[in-house]
Amino acid sequence: MEPTYYNPFYSLFNLLWILLFFVFVFMPFWRRYLLSRAREALIRQLEERRQSRVITLIHRQEALGLFGIPIFRYINIEDSEQVLRAIRMTPPDMPIDLIVHTPGGLALAATQIANALVRHRGPVRVIVPHYAMSGGTLLALAADEIIMDPNAVLGPVDPQIGQMPAASILKVLERKDLKDMDDQTIILADIAQKAIDQMKSYLIWLLTQNGMEKEKAEGIAEELATGKYTHDYPLTVEYLKSLGLNVNTEVPEEVYDLMELFPQPMGSQVPSVQYIPIPYRTNHGGKH
Repeated sequence: MEPTYYNPFYSLFNLLWILLFFVFVFMPFWRRYLLSRAREALIRQLEERRQSRVITLIHRQEALGLFGIPIFRYINIEDSEQVLRAIRMTPPDMPIDLIVHTPGGLALAATQIANALVRHRGPVRVIVPHYAMSGGTLLALAADEIIMDPNAVLGPVDPQIGQMPAASILKVLERKDLKDMDDQTIILADIAQKAIDQMKSYLIWLLTQNGMEKEKAEGIAEELATGKYTHDYPLTVEYLKSLGLNVNTEVPEEVYDLMELFPQPMGSQVPSVQYIPIPYRTNHGGKH
């Protein structure tokens, strides 16, 4: 029977493999933790300077690391639940700064957030560092003040029926007789008309809640909700000012720094909504 010899290099090799395995598994979690803490620290810094509640609603396009399949993120019900919770935890007279970076999303979710913003008694400011399209524009219209980068854009809020603009569906009624259309097209046209009427009515209500004259609100609703532009058409700062909206370009520097902390990671989910989850108290005066 031959004697066996202890090989210390073999044990060290196994130990290194075990350490590498744990580093590989836990490093993504550690990076996300550090990112979250960095975002929280920057949010606190911005809140202290502006004496407000800061909420982020930031969507990035992500891709699964294994197959590279793109995942497009939009405003959803989970987002609206979190934003509404943040607003409930904010004193009625405390200002709110909502940082928005989104391609849009579910109309129900965006409407719920817009309702909560316009009903908040304190000043509401929506900050757009890059773009806020569709539902994101709806949130901006609910604010007392829209703060945008000079090159940032909003987008039209015309309703979409499936993948088709409601306004384009109605064009079919103008170009074809009813006898030449099938039942499905007629039904879609009816839904499209209702969707446009509902959005126009909602925009008028939303804008007048912040003190805008009804005639002016009707003009903006007609511009943005009736399909005058394609749904992805960029509405610039200059155009929005020409409509009479309260827009300025003094974006706080911290907002740009915060955007750097929302990278487009592979195979991980970054929270869309983030805020300091504690009730605030303030002695500031409200807007009403």
